[in-house]
Amino acid sequence: MPNGFQVNANRIDPYKTYKFQLKWDGKTVLGVLKTTVLKRATNVITHHSGAENSVDHKTPGRTTYDSITLERGITWDLDFEAWANKVHPYAGDTAMDLVNFRKELALEVLNEKGQVARRYLLHGCWVSEYQAVPALDSSANAIAIESIKIEMEGWERDLSATEPNESH
Repeated sequence: MPNGFQVNANRIDPYKTYKFQLKWDGKTVLGVLKTTVLKRATNVITHHSGAENSVDHKTPGRTTYDSITLERGITWDLDFEAWANKVHPYAGDTAMDLVNFRKELALEVLNEKGQVARRYLLHGCWVSEYQAVPALDSSANAIAIESIKIEMEGWERDLSATEPNESH
């Protein structure tokens, strides 16, 4: 009976959501705890035919790619803040980096052994929101989280990332 895995015929469960990594500028971004869903939606255009106007015909319209939010505990790594500052630095518009504010990202889903099971390439990404510090509460029992919201022009699955051989 087919189970959805070609290389790992004995695997019956899907990949878990707790092992993933995000890469930009050729390196793994440190400490990312959570990322929101990777989603796209295509608008539906409804139209009628003159001879058949009692029936709706549907065709695809524009496709939009939802933003994603990345969260991580506050550390001394300045990558989130540095990227957000390229879009809107405190010095104002004249200090904006018009060339380097967009990045190409890779989101990798890993299996339990840490092997890349799936990779998605995120294109034309830039930071639209940056949260430097969460709400602070002296009675809370939690870590401080910083986050960035990333807009993108699109994403695609990287077909060169094939199903890893888990028997090794």
